[in-house]
Amino acid sequence: MSNVHSAVSALFDPIDLGPLHLKNRIVMAPMTRTFSPGNVPNDLVVAYYARRAENEVGLIITEGTCVNHKASNGYPRVPFIYGDAPLAGWKKVVDAVHAKGGKIAPQLWHVGAIRKENTGADPDPSVPGYSPSGLVRPGVENGVAMSKDDIAEVIEAFAQAAEDSKRIGFDAVEVHGAHGYLIDQFFWAGSNQRTDEYGGDLVGRTRFACDIVAAIRKRVGPDFPIIFRFSQWKQQDYNARLCNTPEELAAFLQPLVDAGVDIFHCSTRRFWEKEFEGSDLNLAGWTKKLTGKPVITVGSVGLNASFIDEDKRDMVDASGVATASIDQLGERMANGEFELVAVGRALLQDPEWVPKVKAGRYDELSDYNKDALKQLV
Repeated sequence: MSNVHSAVSALFDPIDLGPLHLKNRIVMAPMTRTFSPGNVPNDLVVAYYARRAENEVGLIITEGTCVNHKASNGYPRVPFIYGDAPLAGWKKVVDAVHAKGGKIAPQLWHVGAIRKENTGADPDPSVPGYSPSGLVRPGVENGVAMSKDDIAEVIEAFAQAAEDSKRIGFDAVEVHGAHGYLIDQFFWAGSNQRTDEYGGDLVGRTRFACDIVAAIRKRVGPDFPIIFRFSQWKQQDYNARLCNTPEELAAFLQPLVDAGVDIFHCSTRRFWEKEFEGSDLNLAGWTKKLTGKPVITVGSVGLNASFIDEDKRDMVDASGVATASIDQLGERMANGEFELVAVGRALLQDPEWVPKVKAGRYDELSDYNKDALKQLV
């Protein structure tokens, strides 16, 4: 490891997570891009992921991919993870990433009540959003409250997407249970007012997610890694919290562990912020402590500003490089707080971020600018 900058050396240790062997601890965070015309990943999408794999990203988690349900998508040009053409496109992505020595997992996604009618989201823009109780946030209605048949259809859609992902060569799957989308809408008391087994208390509100994970596990077998992403915050309410204490977090996580989650992806806006009073552990650190499962930390890695501008309710226009936080990541990983770290905007801005950090070439890192979102590759 003599060619590795000492402060971050822990980020470049290999790791085995069950059958998933990673050459380092760097994960590419999922980032929605809307660059798949007709909902099919094209050759530019192939090149985009291959470029990050070529530059030493250990594990790539793709942008959100919509499962096969009539209301899963909420945005134009988002890739699907069902149908012959999208799956063939993803197969090209997988093969290209593997050819560059990388590993890759799709993020399986359903937007739920975030969906708005007639916004260009395929295949039928007239379909309304679906959610636990017809609410997009407390007191704000949108779309349709899901029936038991709707719930069963969505569970099957996730399971089939995972089975197809394994078949075409993906190395794992990630279930998107964060940020106020469908699965998270079931978690959140403000949007889930059901009185059946999919509602009620905090544990009852995990039932939908647990049924999805269990269905995936049944389809992919015991040795295919399932990553589960969750968050406290929502795009509907940046200050929302599912769990206010470690005890509540433990009660929330254990059913997901029992259902078959292998790795938790713990989404925070700033990874350096402690999650509960009395401890410096962040959300990932607490999740690992409470479950014993491997965890991915994430949140403004390498940058000095959160990705959200709360005043504009949009992504920030720019963020400067924060080298001290990169070194802090290495120290916290060396101390065993988390196994993996997901990098988002910094990798979007600079595909060579990983080798530059590895060699301590911080002076070559670029500030983030929102124009990076327009990069095709």
